[in-house]
Amino acid sequence: MTYIITEPCVGVKDAACVDVCPVDCIYTKDEDDMYYISPDECIDCAACEPVCPVTAIFAEDATPPQFAPYIPMNYEYFENNDPGRPEAQVALGGASTPASAQALVRPLEARPLKVFY
Repeated sequence: MTYIITEPCVGVKDAACVDVCPVDCIYTKDEDDMYYISPDECIDCAACEPVCPVTAIFAEDATPPQFAPYIPMNYEYFENNDPGRPEAQVALGGASTPASAQALVRPLEARPLKVFY
């Protein structure tokens, strides 16, 4: 299971969820109108859900029916945007020019892993 970001986020893009995610699995690009949670990276900790100011984040199996189309949208986003590629990390990090942003984006292996016991 993963968490899904839904319609209330569209146009808002408040980054509170990004700030609390212990595994940095929430992504966007400048041209996107919302955030997306990587289903392969999400550890189902639910840290993002209560901090969303527009109540847009739900556990996949608890997504309200009116937001059900956002479930496949979330999966399709990661089929087309691979956050593991260095150029995707720059784009997903929100940098407008990859050359200037390259120094700002840490490779995934350089990110500290946040572990909870």
